Amino acid sequence: MSAERKVRVHVKNNHASPDTFPPTPEGEEVFTITPERFDDAARRHPDVADHLDVVIDWDTDNFAVSMATAEALVTWDLPTENLGDVAPNLQWIHIIGAGVEHLCPMDWVPDGVTVVNNKGAHAAKAGEFALMAVLMLHNKMPAVQFNQRSADWTSLYSTPIAGKTALIVGTGSLGGGAAHQLKKLGIEVMGISRHGRPHDDIDEMGTTDDLDAMLARADYVFVATPATPETENLFSRERLGRMKAGAGIINVGRSAVMDYDALVDLLDSGHLSGAIIDVFDPEPLPADSPLWSAPNLVVTPHISADDGDNYVPITLDLFFANMRRYLADEPLQNVVNPTLGY
Repeated sequence: MSAERKVRVHVKNNHASPDTFPPTPEGEEVFTITPERFDDAARRHPDVADHLDVVIDWDTDNFAVSMATAEALVTWDLPTENLGDVAPNLQWIHIIGAGVEHLCPMDWVPDGVTVVNNKGAHAAKAGEFALMAVLMLHNKMPAVQFNQRSADWTSLYSTPIAGKTALIVGTGSLGGGAAHQLKKLGIEVMGISRHGRPHDDIDEMGTTDDLDAMLARADYVFVATPATPETENLFSRERLGRMKAGAGIINVGRSAVMDYDALVDLLDSGHLSGAIIDVFDPEPLPADSPLWSAPNLVVTPHISADDGDNYVPITLDLFFANMRRYLADEPLQNVVNPTLGY
């Protein structure tokens, strides 16, 4: 690469707002790419940093002016209208999350512009969350927590978990991290993906066509799919009803994948023993949502897969790795398929 070459990079941070991401002040602290954090990453990648001319901004304060010369954009969201005219030099966009459904349909992407996501940034944290959540379901902790609200001292016993079966729906970065951790429990791990390809940490793989049969065998279901036209309402009322009696379910993917009204009914009836739900629409979850008071349901505020201390460093390492490839005229990694939406 030419020593003189400089690539203009625009970093768009968002102030916390329920109407965007992050929705909370705590999230703003976790996800903001500050100059100090960027400089730390630059010191880890000096060969790349020497070729960057970086603008770090908030919301759309200086978006149009900066994007007039930017080749790369790091952001969660962006004004998409007439982007080709606003940013005529733009070559690629790094989305700081794994999901891009908030940008779909992606017919706004100008010709020649590549969109990449943060795939890989969530695997370690999501895996540990899955380990915790499955053990919570197995040890009836959602029911114990629900009973605590009414000072109910019912003894809810459990057994060691070895020999049980977990089904992971969506075996990408989040689901793959879950599989890696769950194998440590001595349980059988099944997986569902769009392609059904084998996975090192999964004993049995299938496609969506196999979902109903696998659901009937699963003691615990870990849902980690993106929101796409294919996955919308994947866990419909009918499909949730096909789950094994007494099974538990976890959703860290997107809320559009699951019928939460049906989930509450199945928890009320006792058909499902417990649920741990991390994703909602809208977020924050409104105070009057029936999910707050549903029996044996644990609400977590979209924290399952995000490393509170290291999310930005991990994100910037992914960005610098791709920038190194960009400067060498090599294909970028984590490319989003605009048609599939992930």
